[in-house]
Amino acid sequence: MGILERIIKSDTSVNSFKKQVRNVLGFSPGKSVLYKTALTHRSVKDGADENNERLEYLGDAILSAIIADFLFKKYPYKDEGFLTEMRSKMVNRNQLNDIAIKMGLKKISYFNKFDSSLKMSQIFGNTLEAIVGAIYLDKGFDKTRTWVMERIIQPYLFMDDLENLEINHKNKLYGWANKKGKNLEFETLDEKIESGRRLFTVGAVVDGELIAQGKAYNKKDASQIAAQLALDKLGLGKVEAEEE
Repeated sequence: MGILERIIKSDTSVNSFKKQVRNVLGFSPGKSVLYKTALTHRSVKDGADENNERLEYLGDAILSAIIADFLFKKYPYKDEGFLTEMRSKMVNRNQLNDIAIKMGLKKISYFNKFDSSLKMSQIFGNTLEAIVGAIYLDKGFDKTRTWVMERIIQPYLFMDDLENLEINHKNKLYGWANKKGKNLEFETLDEKIESGRRLFTVGAVVDGELIAQGKAYNKKDASQIAAQLALDKLGLGKVEAEEE
């Protein structure tokens, strides 16, 4: 292949990538390499400058600041505890992962599609945070804030629903156990390395009986998943919680 053919092929590839990004994010990227890195999981690129973990770190901070600013202005008379809880509801892993998938990020992300554990993980929420980091570096803070408002908050985060949403499943399960006089513990059942990351399995144990177990890349998320599954298994739905 000659130099001209390689240039044409390269340009076509870049244009195709930009079109994909524009279709999902709603704008054309200025620095394509930032977005390609943001969409690349460590399961396919291990180098710190090649995968999205550094951009995820940055995007997490930027997104949190934008959400904090939004809540501070929306609820001028609410205290710190309410604002902190609302921010947690808006940026928790499950929430961001769902938004990322609905947005279409899964379709254009680069990850090891043969790794079954990744299909059940929250990597697309992490990718969304990395995208926020990329937009910040590419477009600046003001345009990032506008994009977050128009593409994340307005279409996916409904404040009335979030105000009534209970996300701390462990606290709810502990409350039930205390009321019933039962002993509840969360035990680490397994810990292993998958795709270069430590995967934890945590069980919700009531009076010595394993009720449910959850898997995640940190113990906190794994225990929340286990608690949620235990609540479902025990029939502790929303109606019962409201009656209590």
